[in-house]
Amino acid sequence: MLYAKVAIGLPVSGPFDYIVPDSLVSRIAVGQRVWVSFGPRRVTGYVVDLSRKSEVKNLKPVLELIDSSPILSKNMLNLTREIAEYYYCSWGEAIETAIPEDLRRGRIADKKGDGYNLYEPAAGRIGLPPFLIHDLDGVARWDIYASRIKEVLEKKLSVIVLLPDILEVGKAAGFLRERLGVEAQVLFRKQPKEMEEWLKLSSSRAKLVLGTRSAIFAPVNDLGLVIIDEEDDFVYKQDQVPHYHARKVALLRVKSSRAGIILGSGSPSLESFYLCAKKNTGCLVLPRKKDFPEIKIIDTRRLPFQDRNKKAVLSRLLEEAVYTVLNNKGKALLFLNRKGFATSCACQTCGKILKCPRCNINLVYHFKDNLLSCHYCNYKIEAPKICPECNCGYIKFSGGGTEKIESELARIFPQARLKIIDDANTNLENADIFIATSAVIKQARLDFDLIGVLGIDNSLNRVDFRATEKVFALLSGLIRLTGKKFFIQTASPAHHCFQALLKKDVNLFYEEELKQRRQLDFPPYKHMIIVKLRGKSEEKVKSAATLLFSKLEEAGRSKSVEIVSVNPYNPPKLRGNYYWQVLLRAGKVLEAGAFLKNNLKDFRHSGIIVTVDVDPL
Repeated sequence: MLYAKVAIGLPVSGPFDYIVPDSLVSRIAVGQRVWVSFGPRRVTGYVVDLSRKSEVKNLKPVLELIDSSPILSKNMLNLTREIAEYYYCSWGEAIETAIPEDLRRGRIADKKGDGYNLYEPAAGRIGLPPFLIHDLDGVARWDIYASRIKEVLEKKLSVIVLLPDILEVGKAAGFLRERLGVEAQVLFRKQPKEMEEWLKLSSSRAKLVLGTRSAIFAPVNDLGLVIIDEEDDFVYKQDQVPHYHARKVALLRVKSSRAGIILGSGSPSLESFYLCAKKNTGCLVLPRKKDFPEIKIIDTRRLPFQDRNKKAVLSRLLEEAVYTVLNNKGKALLFLNRKGFATSCACQTCGKILKCPRCNINLVYHFKDNLLSCHYCNYKIEAPKICPECNCGYIKFSGGGTEKIESELARIFPQARLKIIDDANTNLENADIFIATSAVIKQARLDFDLIGVLGIDNSLNRVDFRATEKVFALLSGLIRLTGKKFFIQTASPAHHCFQALLKKDVNLFYEEELKQRRQLDFPPYKHMIIVKLRGKSEEKVKSAATLLFSKLEEAGRSKSVEIVSVNPYNPPKLRGNYYWQVLLRAGKVLEAGAFLKNNLKDFRHSGIIVTVDVDPL
């Protein structure tokens, strides 16, 4: 009798054995989708192996074949199995994150012909180590990309290029069409006819594929090169289970496909910088074409008493610099990475703070729309005129965002035209002073005479070991938008994040940050793992998290896994659910995965959902 091992796209260990009916024996193959019974449900399954033996009794039969031929190759199955082991999810969940939604739902795939061996590497090829491009100019790396893509396509091999968002995908497609005369195939989640585009790739020879994070699973044949642009961007990390990072998946895929990989960025991640240094593959640094701006660090602790007492938005030095730019008919940009007018709304009589009922987060006041909004779940209400708790007629708005900066600038510079940058089509002729969040970094064509950075200490002092890295990436992106003057207001002027920019030496930042990470056993030297618990009852979630922490701590005392802490997640409540986390640290992810598998398999708590996030951001 023939048995099929079937992976199910649910958070359960597998694969599961099913009997192959005699009518399907001659037609079933590894890589096909099948309909199977799982409990009371009829679900889509994925055949990952066939065997003549099974140790399980009272097996159910495979109900029906969905595909006439395999849609998942041997290499694709191996890749998804590695993802499941690394990111602690089921094999079926890993498979389903790699394929279009229509295929997950069991829609019949009209796959003409037998296709080729998906993901199979060309014979005799030797994989290349990762190569890092540190592009200080911001756009120069695309000339190198184009050159390497042309070389690989001429060898009849395929190329996958990952970009942070759809807008960047469109720009890249236009650039490569004009530069190489090649029409790229675009692939991203929820695009029209995604399944048809996916299947078309699986039956084609050498192809150039452009896409967002999920395009790393594009079923191209003879993969020769993967390029990840802006590889430090946090959008490459998946929010849902499995919490994979496209960079890690790319490294796994090029290893099995014996292909090359290029990581490009204006401010590379610590992980990529460390990886290339460790493998001694080098880092190509592309210098700026325009002059490096004059950089000034303004110590807000040493401002005149009058300015500190009034909590002035701009220091006198920055205010005078803006006046000078305006007098010279120039353009100034003031950066503050917070939207809205006020970040806190509270009654001065009873102390009631207006918060999101679903997330328990302070609502942000938007003056333009007169709305209070939650930036996590998009909950919105009209700003009340009286306190909903005590009916007092005065509610104080405190904290500042881009709208408040605009209001203050209108008072300080009444003659200047002001504009908040909130779209991708900014025209510098429309205003004299611009106010923006991090979205402005995407507009590399902009060029300002002065950039002033405000409120950066709020980002730098967050409870996040990656806070400094994120701030450095922000400042590196901003500094590319000017070749004249760059001012930073901070209470920590000696911080290596600012000193690296001041001394025009990016290596100073990476060396110091890696030194601190090594001392603290933080990534990239050790792996951090979060076991996240969520539920509707705060007390139940807290109790379950505390119990799990004790269980893991007891089991891990003689293991290589360190159980670090148990505490509320940040934010502790989100979209009606309460969150707690157990933080672990390990030298090897697979060992930590085996440890968690042994200790979580019998951990059950009514109403609590447990997920695992490996290498969280």
